[in-house]
Amino acid sequence: MEFITTREALREHYRQPSGPAARKELPALDHHSRSFIGRSPFVLIGSSDGDGNGDVTPKGDRPGFVAVLDDNTLAIPDRPGNNRLDTWENIVANPAIGLLFLIPGMNETLRVNGAGQITVDQALRERLAVDGKLPISVLVVSVKACYMHCAKAFMRSELWKPESWPDRSTLPTLGEILRDQLAMPETAAALDSGLAESYQKTLW
Repeated sequence: MEFITTREALREHYRQPSGPAARKELPALDHHSRSFIGRSPFVLIGSSDGDGNGDVTPKGDRPGFVAVLDDNTLAIPDRPGNNRLDTWENIVANPAIGLLFLIPGMNETLRVNGAGQITVDQALRERLAVDGKLPISVLVVSVKACYMHCAKAFMRSELWKPESWPDRSTLPTLGEILRDQLAMPETAAALDSGLAESYQKTLW
């Protein structure tokens, strides 16, 4: 198998972008971008440690949980999780990140590229608290580019169509997966019960 190794070779297989696709990238958030972020309950964060090791992590919360501080700055709270800190450690080493905002039922997405920094600023954490519970830290993103992404991926996948979803009972639970992957002595049912309890107690 041969692989493409240069931009020039890659472009031989694709047309040049034109029209709105070539012009849609903005250097800052406009009112449409701010509105989209304000309605989004879910964002994917892409990062790299600078040595070629990439990572994507999901962040989800109540719609509008990502705060727009100004047209070039976002604040993303970090709630309790597994404490691996893959993305946060990547950002400390290499601030370049990409964000993909989703709104349930909407096939178009918002892409934001920029640079991130981690803060534990008390005032900002208090601003992003939920039910009196402060985030552990906050990712502050300096926006360098943003643009809307078309609907084709969601249309092809039929992601928002329940009739296309698999029967959940035919898929393994996370407890079953962890038991098998980590050779854990607990039963899958016990692991799932522990996860359910954790979800109830430590969402925020």
